[in-house]
Amino acid sequence: MDGNFFSFLGENLTEFLTFTGFANVTFGHIFMIAVGLVFISLAIIKEWEPMLLIPIGFGILIGNIPFKDAGLQIGIYEEGSVLNILYQGVQQGWYPPLIFLGIGAMTDFSALISNPKLMLVGAAAQFGIFGAYIIALAMGFEPNQAGAIGIIGGADGPTAIFLSSKLAPNLMGAIAISAYSYMALVPVIQPPIMKLLTTKKERLIRMKPPRAVSQTEKIIFPIAGLLLTTFLVPSGLPLLGMLFFGNLIKESGVTRRLAETARGPLIDVITILLGVTVGASTQATQFLKWESILIFVLGALSFVIATSAGVLFVKFFNLFLKEGNKINPLIGNSGVSAVPDSARISHHVGLEYDPTNYLLMHAMGPNVAGVIGSAVAAGILLGFLM
Repeated sequence: MDGNFFSFLGENLTEFLTFTGFANVTFGHIFMIAVGLVFISLAIIKEWEPMLLIPIGFGILIGNIPFKDAGLQIGIYEEGSVLNILYQGVQQGWYPPLIFLGIGAMTDFSALISNPKLMLVGAAAQFGIFGAYIIALAMGFEPNQAGAIGIIGGADGPTAIFLSSKLAPNLMGAIAISAYSYMALVPVIQPPIMKLLTTKKERLIRMKPPRAVSQTEKIIFPIAGLLLTTFLVPSGLPLLGMLFFGNLIKESGVTRRLAETARGPLIDVITILLGVTVGASTQATQFLKWESILIFVLGALSFVIATSAGVLFVKFFNLFLKEGNKINPLIGNSGVSAVPDSARISHHVGLEYDPTNYLLMHAMGPNVAGVIGSAVAAGILLGFLM
């Protein structure tokens, strides 16, 4: 073997080393990989939204493997790459309506139908969205960006992705990660706010058991809900249409296979694709900006405003209700549409003060109303900001 052969091997080895992650890694990549590991750890150890945090956390790892940009078409932002093709479902807003279809097929609106005034509690929690919108405007964000950031207060990841894909695609990664992060942090953020804003007497309020809801009412509700909400806010049609359609195929009793597919295999597949691609979109070179930090701060503010608004609205509403018909203000937090986690928090905090006071069924009313409310709010923002 002559010297040329070894020289050729040496050049190949040197060239190969320039393509490795070790040669292209930056502090930003290391930082984002650490964030991905934290997400995975919280999902496994704390069991905080594992169905979301594990795909997102692993997606963050995928998106932050450093590589040399040499036309290999492996990155999520490289047109034609496999990850980029899958990411189109996020960028073009395909995934969120399919998620809403599955949510509709899983949701029982009985608690809301039996006590319609709980819809107002769900609506009150949407103040977090518009409060954050105003604050974002004051901080210098463009109106369309502020609207996309504000929707984080709804604690509804698919809605946040859908709206940001239309209004602020360049901020979508930060908005999506913020929304899902705060959804996972519901058990940490909400209880202190709920306890701070209520008295012990209010926490002990017992609500009347919800009345039985007929099958006819359950069938009429998604049809009436679709017509009412979409005539009011046509721009919310992609989300609201799929939500109510999913609920109708569940409640009709004659499309069981469709309902099982929507709430099972379909939503699972879409959740995996959405979670991994959203996580991968946090590529350090694109994601680590001051805007991302500000969005996280604004997301926290919007979440706090939404929770506070829901609790305070119930306290205010109780001033007009007779004794025996009052609403326990601990369910005010569940207007934030993190279904069913925020309703569970209402229930668990209530049990701390009275182990026999079961609030879960009552809390599910404003919780599912919050899902509708966040989609309506997204439609309103989309209508006047597009």
